[in-house]
Amino acid sequence: MHIAAMRKPFILLTAAAFLFTFMSFVPAAPGQAPDAAAKLEALSTQLQLTPQQKGEMLPILKAEGPKIEAIKNNTSLSGIQKMEQLRAIHNESAPQLQKILSPAQYQKLQTIRQQEIKEAIAKKRAGN
Repeated sequence: MHIAAMRKPFILLTAAAFLFTFMSFVPAAPGQAPDAAAKLEALSTQLQLTPQQKGEMLPILKAEGPKIEAIKNNTSLSGIQKMEQLRAIHNESAPQLQKILSPAQYQKLQTIRQQEIKEAIAKKRAGN
């Protein structure tokens, strides 16, 4: 095997390890969703993201986080209104995510997000 061919997987693996370590130790800035990095890690596993995809998705998730939390915490909204507003936020980021993810990854993300919305509504109805 050629040395250059052997170095590429090593470099990618090193970059992934660095990104994971960096994201593990960087605290969330005030006003940002503290769970953006954790959510990205969970999505990374579920969607089998590359290190580059993770790096491109993190700013999108960080931007969505405060908006989503505000909707979830808004007691004046009904479950339907919350669902509609969450979908609107997801639709705002859809073009960016479609550029980052493969069609199969994007479809899986849509399924994950729909499930999260359903679970949030069910939790709200249960009084939690």
